[in-house]
Amino acid sequence: MSRVLRVITATLLPLLTLVLGWQIGVSMEQRNFREREERLEVLYTGQSGSGALMEDPEKNVKPAIMWGVWRLLQKNYISPEHLKTQDMLYGATSGLVAALGDPYTVFMTPTENEEFHESLQGKLEGIGAELTLREGDVVVVAPLKGSPAEEAGLQPEDIIFKVNRKEIQGQTLAKVVHQIRGPKGTTVELEILRGGESDLLKIAIVRDEIKAPSVESEIKKTATGSVGYIALNQFGDGSTDEVRDALKSFNAEDIQGIVFDMRYNGGGYLEGAVELSSYFLKEGKVVTVQRRTGEPVHHYVSGHVIVPDLPVAVLINEGSASASEIFTGALQDHKRATVVGKKSFGKGTVQEVFDLPGGSSIRITTAKWLTPGGRDLGSEGIEPDIAVDRTREDREQKRDPQLDAAIEWLLDGEDVTKGTTE
Repeated sequence: MSRVLRVITATLLPLLTLVLGWQIGVSMEQRNFREREERLEVLYTGQSGSGALMEDPEKNVKPAIMWGVWRLLQKNYISPEHLKTQDMLYGATSGLVAALGDPYTVFMTPTENEEFHESLQGKLEGIGAELTLREGDVVVVAPLKGSPAEEAGLQPEDIIFKVNRKEIQGQTLAKVVHQIRGPKGTTVELEILRGGESDLLKIAIVRDEIKAPSVESEIKKTATGSVGYIALNQFGDGSTDEVRDALKSFNAEDIQGIVFDMRYNGGGYLEGAVELSSYFLKEGKVVTVQRRTGEPVHHYVSGHVIVPDLPVAVLINEGSASASEIFTGALQDHKRATVVGKKSFGKGTVQEVFDLPGGSSIRITTAKWLTPGGRDLGSEGIEPDIAVDRTREDREQKRDPQLDAAIEWLLDGEDVTKGTTE
């Protein structure tokens, strides 16, 4: 009896990723796959094993049309050598899923599924960037800090038009990702359109193994005081433990606040986002999971508070997504932190991965995330309390006005840590 492995992604892999070590939260349950096969048989043939006809919810749409087209191709297409049954079946399934218009609901061939699972284990080499599909365009969510993509100048919201001089319009995100990935030391050339630019920009990126640290921390001293600084570059195994240790080390320092940097963090474990929020919140809700049916599921702090009162500023930008937004939204709604930077990416849905026969799989959006105050992260994202841009010129000149604004607020701003949203 074959069975399906159901993987609940917490942020989660909303995005196909080129970032090595980018993790998703998982929980597993076994399901009887025979029931799913029987439902698929009804869908494609209009009959179940007992011979009963399927009641079509749209009377003018007949599933048999697909098989009719299949037979016409088999009989009439001029190049029969191109009629490869397996490829055609995968193509039809991909089209069925793509018709939903949800870039996070994706069918994956066996090769794509294998690469997907390898990426979760940190085995792939590439450029270190997260991509998504938006209205048919392949868009950069964020380059990983210290990655080849960041060093080459790739930025959030860049739209990729060509890979190695070949146009990619109309291709699935998985296919584009497959073209961009490659062995360490090889080069891939991207042609991108950037906001404010009229011409395509060519960026050559040398692929490498991604070894960016998950957590960086230090004490930043100024003439008017000191603040603790923590950058969570990616969620991964042990990331929250590293943050916990950094926060505890700050207790011995004379600091006036903490800057928590979530810029370019594309997400991670749901459990990690809840635990991270628990370090700063004494009580209350962190996030709500709203599915199509049934009662919402609420996630609350764990009680492991480390920094209950010290002022906090959270840095976000267009590359902050998913679990990063859960954490930031929780602290913002509870008035525990002031958010500085640019509006976040807006990834607020949950995907579950179902393994299919033959090594393929399908990732389906099954729920959405709501902040403690009821904001839909997928449609709204996180708006900063203090809006500050960091331009291309700022990056080139090693200036960071967003960080500067956060430090200034901590040393001179008003205390917004009082008050709670239940």
